[in-house]
Amino acid sequence: MTERPEPHEDRAPRPEPYEDEYRIALLRERLAGDGPAELGVRVERRGGVVLLTGTVPNSTRREEILDLARATLTGCTVRTEIAVAGRGAPDHGEELT
Repeated sequence: MTERPEPHEDRAPRPEPYEDEYRIALLRERLAGDGPAELGVRVERRGGVVLLTGTVPNSTRREEILDLARATLTGCTVRTEIAVAGRGAPDHGEELT
């Protein structure tokens, strides 16, 4: 009988946990100093996932933050819950009861 070789994955090896923490801190620093600082965006580790939460003024800024997170946190699973603040005028009056 011939032995089958063990399967392998083509993914890059997972970074060590301390490397993840370093990169999370680096992303926080970049967000605080990148153009208009996004101090309202939180970056935290939850289990094996990095979670981004908060509110930004527009969708362009949200995409810039996501691009920065992808570049800084390569190899990490990133979940995004960043909301875009609505700035449009209300389409109806408020009813007070």
